[in-house]
Order: sequence, then C-alpha cells, then structure tokens
Amino acid sequence: MAGNTFKPKKHEDFEIVDSNGKKVGSIRVKPSGILWKPKGVHSWSSVPLDTFAKFMEENGKTQTK
Repeated sequence: MAGNTFKPKKHEDFEIVDSNGKKVGSIRVKPSGILWKPKGVHSWSSVPLDTFAKFMEENGKTQTK
C-alpha cells in the first residue's frame, strides 16, 4: 500500500470587492477554466482557459512589479 499523499485543490476562490469593501462577486480558478458569479447569484458563468488567455493577450495591460 502506498504512503500518504497530498491531495491538490480542485479550485481556488476569490471574492471581488468594490472600493468600499462590499462584495460584488466571486472568481473561481480551476485547471480547466475561470468562473465568475455576481453577488447573490447561485450559478457560475465559465470561460475555458484558452478563451481567457486570448482575451487577456488582446485586452490585458502589461504589468510591472
């Protein structure tokens, strides 16, 4: 029998807040895509990673550290 192993997370969730600290929605990052859910909504809207990557390449701003 194999020893104990770490189980990786299936997703990572982040709350999106406005300038007053009020929640406006949530982002979920998964290996297969990015999901968005506005505050008070129970279902997620998703986009595949390749679509997100293309959008960011076309619309994203270059960031510096």
